[in-house]
Amino acid sequence: MKNNNILAVDAMGGDFGPSVVVPGALQAAKQCGAKILFVGLEDKIQEVLDTLPDDLKAVDYSIVHASQVVEMNEKPSDILRQKKDSSIQVACRLVKDGEAHAVISAGHSGACVACGMFIIGRISGVERPCLATIMPSKTTPRLLLDVGANVECKPYHLFQFALMGAAFAKDILEYEEPRVGILSIGEEEGKGTSTVKEAYDLLKVAQHLNFVGNVEGRDIFIGDVDVVVCDGFVGNIALKLSEGLAFSLTHVLKKELTGNGLLPKIGAFLAKKAFLKFKKKIDYAEYGGAPLLGLKGISFVCHGSSNKRAIESAVLMANTYIEKDTHNKLLNSLKENEELTSFARSV
Repeated sequence: MKNNNILAVDAMGGDFGPSVVVPGALQAAKQCGAKILFVGLEDKIQEVLDTLPDDLKAVDYSIVHASQVVEMNEKPSDILRQKKDSSIQVACRLVKDGEAHAVISAGHSGACVACGMFIIGRISGVERPCLATIMPSKTTPRLLLDVGANVECKPYHLFQFALMGAAFAKDILEYEEPRVGILSIGEEEGKGTSTVKEAYDLLKVAQHLNFVGNVEGRDIFIGDVDVVVCDGFVGNIALKLSEGLAFSLTHVLKKELTGNGLLPKIGAFLAKKAFLKFKKKIDYAEYGGAPLLGLKGISFVCHGSSNKRAIESAVLMANTYIEKDTHNKLLNSLKENEELTSFARSV
C-alpha cells in the first residue's frame, strides 16, 4: 500500500531519540504507505537503521541531516534564534517549503509549538494554535484542548479551539456531531471565570457546532461530551493529573494482583486479560501524538517518553489527518464563524 504522503519525523526528539523514533515511524509507514523523512544526526539515525530487520528497511524513507539537537532545558526563544539547524527547525521548514505534508516530534514541546508558529506559520485569523490530546473515558475517547500551548487565553481563543477541536473529532475520531463543552466549575450557564463565561456566549451562537454548555472535570471521563475546551494552564494540569492517576491505579492493581499467597496469584491469572485491556485503554501510546491545531501545516507533538508504539500511532494519525483532508475541513469551520471571531476580538 503506497501513497504520496511525505512525513517529516524529528528523529532526535524524545527521551530515547532514534532508538525508538526510527523503528516506530518505519512500522507505521509499513502499514500506511507514506514516505518518511528522518531529520537529525545522520550517523545516529543510520546506526539504528543498520540494526533493523529487512522488512522495515525496505520501507520508503530518506535521511535529512540536521547538525543540532534540542535539549529539554533550553528556552524555545533561544532554540529559534540559536539552533537554526536543529532537527525540529529543519523538519518544520520541510513542511513550510512543501517538501513534507506533516511533521511529527517527541521533542521539546515548547520548541515544537514555537517552531510551528514561526516557521510553518499560523492560519490567517488564528492568533493561538493549540495542542489537543485524546483522553480515555468509560465509553469513547474524548478530545481535550488546549493542553499546554497557551497558558493564558482570551474568550475568542477558546472559541476557535472549540471549532478546530470539533473538526478534528469529526474526522479523526469519526464522531458524526461531536458534542463540545467548555470546562468550568459547574454545569450551569454563568459559572466560571469571566473568560469562560464570555467564551460560552460565543459558543452557543456558533455556526454548525454542537455546543452542550459547561462541563466539569469529571465529565472528561464520564460525561456526555466529546470535545472539552479549556486554556492551556488548566488543560495541562488536567492532563498530567490524569496521567499520574492512571499510573498510580495501574501500580496499585498490579501490586494487589501479584501479592503473596495462592489466592492473589489465582486472581491475577483470572484477571490478566481484563488488566491488559485496562492498561491498553489508559495508555497514551494508543494515540501517540497531540495535533497542534491552527497552523498552516500539520504538526503532531508526542509525549517526551514516547515508546515505539506511541511514535507508530502518531505517524499513523498524521497520515490519516492528511488522507481525510482534515486540515481543509478545519479551515472551513473557522471561515464559517469568521465574523463572530472578529467581533469577539474587537470587544
